[in-house]
Amino acid sequence: MHYKTLGRTGLSVSVAGLGCGGHSRLGQAYGSSVDDSVAVVKAAMDLGINWIDTAAAYGTEKIVGEAVRDVRGKVLISTKTAILPWGEPGAKPFTGAQVLEQLEKSLGRLGTDYIDLYNLHGIVHAQLDYVAAEIVPALIRAREQGKIRFLGITEHFGSDTRHRMLAAAVPTNVWDVVMVGFNLLNPSARRNVLRLTQTHNVGVQCMFAVRRALSNADALKASLDRIEKAGQLDRAKLDATDPLGFLAEGTEGVVDAAYRFCRHEPGIDVVLTGTGKVDHLKANIASIDRGPLPPRMLARLEELFGQVDSVSGD
Repeated sequence: MHYKTLGRTGLSVSVAGLGCGGHSRLGQAYGSSVDDSVAVVKAAMDLGINWIDTAAAYGTEKIVGEAVRDVRGKVLISTKTAILPWGEPGAKPFTGAQVLEQLEKSLGRLGTDYIDLYNLHGIVHAQLDYVAAEIVPALIRAREQGKIRFLGITEHFGSDTRHRMLAAAVPTNVWDVVMVGFNLLNPSARRNVLRLTQTHNVGVQCMFAVRRALSNADALKASLDRIEKAGQLDRAKLDATDPLGFLAEGTEGVVDAAYRFCRHEPGIDVVLTGTGKVDHLKANIASIDRGPLPPRMLARLEELFGQVDSVSGD
């Protein structure tokens, strides 16, 4: 496993991070037992991963807490809270005091007295002024109390594929780490976010490296249709029967290429990978630990998708 310094936090983090959400949620979304999911977390640590990303909304904080109970000082935990109650249309956003209540609940579920990175989850541009005035002061108090080491913010990539929120948030210098959607179908964070994070020495977690569009033929077709409709793709340049078949040359396939694409992007520190299966986890880590893609392949990807900012790849 390779390690990098996570921006101005100074933390040494594994380039592969275990994502405990996504479509799998450590296998909980597909019926895995709690013990099976705990085993995935432990296997990740045995394989050299020291960065674990979870969230209140994922329902996996207790699993992470159980897995790291005897090795808490050897791992770094990132977790998150939304600022609106999930699934309650029209609800008022949390006050700073309510966010601190959410923090206490996360601490309890994780079985720890501090969180290495506490993130506001899925924030959109219209919420930034409220976040700055009402919630950031509360987070700073929690940091002063030792309950949080560093502050993070994550975008709602599905509705903000152009990264408007993060482009505004990074220059405020409030956030030590951001989580950004980035993949070979939509690399727009390269120009909209990663230039800023490198300038401001902000750490970066990469999500959406591999989602449905890169692991399911129907989802890929739907994404390519959307990109073409947005005027950002010349479909004639792709093989109609195997649009991403060119990625197989010199790689282990599309998924391998996708992880390597993200891993070696300047400015990205941690590439998150999520699964409920240990063998799948090992394969993903192997990809993230491999070298960069061949220059010719990178040039082809830039030609095809370099200007795309219309899909998330989910």
